[in-house]
Amino acid sequence: MDKLTGWMSALFPGLAARRLIAMARLENATRLYDAVKSQNYRPTRGTAASGDAVMDNAKSKIRQYARWLDENHDLAVGVLDDLVTNIVGVGVGVEPVVTDKGGRQIDRVNEQLRELWTEWWRRPDVTGELSGPELERLVCRTWLRDGELFVQHVTKQTAVYPNIPYLLEPLEADFVPFDLFSAPDGVVHGVQKDTWGRPIGYYVYKQHPGDLKSYQSGLDTKFVRAENMSHLKFVRRLHQTRGVSVFHAVITRLDDLKDYEESERIAARVGAAISLAITKIGDYSSEAASGTTGRTMEMAPGMIFDNLAPGEKVELIDPKRPNVALEGYRSAMMRAVAAGTGTRHSAIARDFSGTYSAQRQELVEGSVHYRRLFSYLVHQFYLPVWQRFIDAAIVAGALRLTPNVKAESLYRPEFRPPSLPWIDPKKEIDAMKIAVEQGFKARWQVIRDLGGDPRQVDALLEADPLDVRPEEKEDGLQQQEGKKPGKVEDPKKEMTEEAA
Repeated sequence: MDKLTGWMSALFPGLAARRLIAMARLENATRLYDAVKSQNYRPTRGTAASGDAVMDNAKSKIRQYARWLDENHDLAVGVLDDLVTNIVGVGVGVEPVVTDKGGRQIDRVNEQLRELWTEWWRRPDVTGELSGPELERLVCRTWLRDGELFVQHVTKQTAVYPNIPYLLEPLEADFVPFDLFSAPDGVVHGVQKDTWGRPIGYYVYKQHPGDLKSYQSGLDTKFVRAENMSHLKFVRRLHQTRGVSVFHAVITRLDDLKDYEESERIAARVGAAISLAITKIGDYSSEAASGTTGRTMEMAPGMIFDNLAPGEKVELIDPKRPNVALEGYRSAMMRAVAAGTGTRHSAIARDFSGTYSAQRQELVEGSVHYRRLFSYLVHQFYLPVWQRFIDAAIVAGALRLTPNVKAESLYRPEFRPPSLPWIDPKKEIDAMKIAVEQGFKARWQVIRDLGGDPRQVDALLEADPLDVRPEEKEDGLQQQEGKKPGKVEDPKKEMTEEAA
């Protein structure tokens, strides 16, 4: 090959050079990743489309499909229930930590904020129908199922809450028109942006486009500025304007699994209805069977077929259902669904078999994903709501502050996620006890991790006649009497001396 190339280079220098260049390009081309080689059984997939271009192709189809799954598929309901339960639970705890300029907490202001928040959070939405915890669960479920939702901050005086002129108006993704696009004005999927991609405002329908009133009166939009709206969205790409459902990667699997289970269920019903067939064998005679036409055979225990014609026999129709492989296949599919949605297989399958270590590992890995989603909710929903609540309370004169309050601490409360479930309570409590004794955690932190209020727990323990802390009570009692705590060597002698 080298001699031939040299001979060609001598006779045709230009052609040889082009030949060498072509061969070098061919060699480089063969060194590409196998994944980019397009073949008949491995076609090229994916495009260079942006996140917005991909969503423009999908539009609202994924959202509608996800809602259908939530309405009709028990496994999809279990996935959403598991996510909502572990992200917000029965309601996220809010603990004010207002401090003075020296860093010390101001108990009076914190207690006042707790009372104001508790009263306002009873009915925080504009309709007055939802309590705070129920609103949290619906916000979380809608955000994950639909991929996004909008929350308008309404800061006007109302008759329901005259002391705090601030309410929330949650809006489903349908309220912001997906088809509204205007490149000159920077409008993408109903959201107007500046040159940096920062939202300026949102075009919002005045009523739900799927409502009956919309077909009668038409659809009118209003423009809501970005400072009056929170947009919660679940995205997988940078610069993606609208969110996508958490089911986006497992929708086809869930749909196929639902159809497969339904087919297996129908086959099991057919199998449960025992059916028999009369078949003909070699010595069958139509003349001998002429008197058996129109006969009826009813099934009964221990029944004997004595009216068969010569050449006939009875066979059982067995569809081989229920399928013994169904459970293993379904479990494998549910594991894939759990991986695609960030949930725990044991939770959505209600299968809690396995060792403590395996269950603990699943819980730890699942909790990291739950806490990540919780952190997003804190920054995009809870924190903006709290900050506007503080401003509205100050403007309305409902919040009385002292001059030495550190202003920044008003807007930075502590948001507590739901406490993690226990697999082995004794092991968990022992671990917490060691952490407190070794100084890695404070007792109040442990109480908050368990979902309790440290002040309330201490007050209940103080009032409890059967306090579970006997050492502290004994120490306090002996110190009041001027004695050092210690073990009584002779209880009888001690009682005699006290009586004397």
